[in-house]
Amino acid sequence: MFNTIKNAWRIPDLRKKILFTLLIIVVFRLGSVIPVPFLNVDALRGLMDSVSSTGSVLGYLDMLTGGAFANATLFAMGITPYINSSIIMQLLTVAIPPLERMAKEGEEGRKKIATITRYVTVLLGLIQGTAYFFYLRNSAYQGNSIAMYTSGWEQVFAGAVIILTFTAGTALMMWLGEQINQKGIGNGISILLFAGIVARMPSTVSQLWAYLSAAIQDPTNYAQYYVFVPLFVILFLAVIWVIVFMNNSERRIPVQYAKRVVGRKMYGGQSSHIPIKVAMSGVMPIIFASSILSIPSTIQMFVNPTEGIGKAILDALSPSGWLYSVLYFFLIIMFAYFYLTIQYNPIEMANNLRQSNGTIPGVRPGKPTADFIAKILSKLTLIGSLFLAVIALLPIIFGACTGMHNMSLGGTSIIILVGVALETVKQMESQMMMRHYKGFLD
Repeated sequence: MFNTIKNAWRIPDLRKKILFTLLIIVVFRLGSVIPVPFLNVDALRGLMDSVSSTGSVLGYLDMLTGGAFANATLFAMGITPYINSSIIMQLLTVAIPPLERMAKEGEEGRKKIATITRYVTVLLGLIQGTAYFFYLRNSAYQGNSIAMYTSGWEQVFAGAVIILTFTAGTALMMWLGEQINQKGIGNGISILLFAGIVARMPSTVSQLWAYLSAAIQDPTNYAQYYVFVPLFVILFLAVIWVIVFMNNSERRIPVQYAKRVVGRKMYGGQSSHIPIKVAMSGVMPIIFASSILSIPSTIQMFVNPTEGIGKAILDALSPSGWLYSVLYFFLIIMFAYFYLTIQYNPIEMANNLRQSNGTIPGVRPGKPTADFIAKILSKLTLIGSLFLAVIALLPIIFGACTGMHNMSLGGTSIIILVGVALETVKQMESQMMMRHYKGFLD
């Protein structure tokens, strides 16, 4: 990877794209530390520190924004509204025939869907910013109100400014991501998400150092951290290796094309394959599952029952509860299969093969080919979903066994980091190959 980056840096055109991408990341990080007006930042930071350990949706959003959400900065909404908008449009494209026809119109259709996605992103950013403002207005930390104005016309004016600032930050982040797509390297939205997660790594290092310091100062009670901290580092590196291996793993379905004569020339007769990745759904099942399971913790943050069956249910659904881990495991598998049904259509794949005179050796064309492809997709989805579930649950299990809770880097973060890094490096390699720089990829 480092060799690819070094070789890409030698090419003037790619060097400009890399520098442009780094400039956008710097702008993103500057916007992540500019607080919105009319808020008590110190009280807000104390409040978010107290709720981040509950595993609520607020802590999850703060992780994706690199700490911008907890500080209520310009980019507090992060790129989440755009991700949600893209997911919604993807689902609607499958469910609504006019959008499905639009998606099949080629470049013009994709541009129209992208425009609709932008409008939906701004709308979701407005809704999310409004909800966040009302939460901050009704919250306090140690008797200090988060919002500076809680009544009168001052509250209306301050609320409008805060909500519009959050919404403008959402639109600006979407624009920054699109600029990376056009003039930089990698997928813009993924790069910004990557930068936000990387910004949390110093917090993880400081937490590990705090555990080691506790063991040094009081070896009698905290000597176990001499083992747990190195074990965390080893597991972190092992998880990265497994993610890289699974991202590069694929099942190749052999395809044989029949010979055909067109005029005086003969076409076909060659062998090829259909590559299908094992981890085809990426991190989306984890994002869906964690978003759903964060709802009970968020409800508990607002309601906070002290006794009865409500408290028992919410405690079981907390990140440290047994029911949370069980549901998390099955929801990841369920959403992996759901994502499969959206992305792949075995019948359509079988029809495309038949139209191009291609057959899978040993399998008859038509329905048997579709059934064969569906069986392979189901097996690969099961393997990929189990991989995602183990990676996602590993930090929870490690924290429960060692007592090292509230680490900033979880399984979701690591999968996003590794996936974006591999995708960006592959894009650099493809662009170098397009420029015919022989020997650079050796």
